[in-house]
Amino acid sequence: MIPGFHRLALLVLAGWVLSIPVAEARYGEEICNNRGFKCLVVKKGQTWRSLFPRVQERDLVQRLNRMNSRLLTGMIIAVPKKFSAITLKDIAPFPATIEPADHTRVFVNQRELAWGAYDWSGRLVKWGPMSGGQSYCADIKEPCETPSGQFTVFRKEGADCISKTFPIDEGGGAEMPYCTFFNNGVAFHGSAEVPGYHASHGCVRMFAEDARWLNIEFVELGKTRVMVDSGLPSSGQSSNSFFGTGVSNRKGGIPEFPWH
Repeated sequence: MIPGFHRLALLVLAGWVLSIPVAEARYGEEICNNRGFKCLVVKKGQTWRSLFPRVQERDLVQRLNRMNSRLLTGMIIAVPKKFSAITLKDIAPFPATIEPADHTRVFVNQRELAWGAYDWSGRLVKWGPMSGGQSYCADIKEPCETPSGQFTVFRKEGADCISKTFPIDEGGGAEMPYCTFFNNGVAFHGSAEVPGYHASHGCVRMFAEDARWLNIEFVELGKTRVMVDSGLPSSGQSSNSFFGTGVSNRKGGIPEFPWH
């Protein structure tokens, strides 16, 4: 039998280990064995640019993997077996058309780590990767998931938008370029750290170019509806599609990222 002191020490150690946040597998790791894809293990020194020098191919792979963050040695990403046989439309997790409405709509599918923008006619104009809130944020000691529901965009700011709250120890200041608010302090905003799983304090992180496009070219204040995990259109994927996952990364988290 373990002496009382040593037993207590082991229990404390076990509790401490179990309390450490564990990031979920990145999206690309979950889909790289799907038909039409292959798993690529990142080697030392490799970057997005060195692996995919063609801008169009690089953009497709980043959107496929739902990430734009820096590649690290040992990371696994999904890559099309034949770039010539696949387009952004082929991997879109939203249908090309839905029922028309009297307003523009932005759907956010947290399960698929993706957003899709539909115009008044119900046409999918653009889609892209997203990263929502973690199930628990250690710095505020509470859940910080992105709230589900139907909302209306009410405020937006430009490239110099910053958080008034995060990082906590600095009293705010985290960059949130092209922030577009739709639910109290929750907004879409650009980020250089969209990591392939949920990692924010509740906001919806997007690629910077996507956040800018939504903010400047698509969203109409007081009109555009934001549907977060609510009334989502079916994926519309056909049997010959390269894409189809149904991955859930709800528990992701990178505590060192100060982004909102």
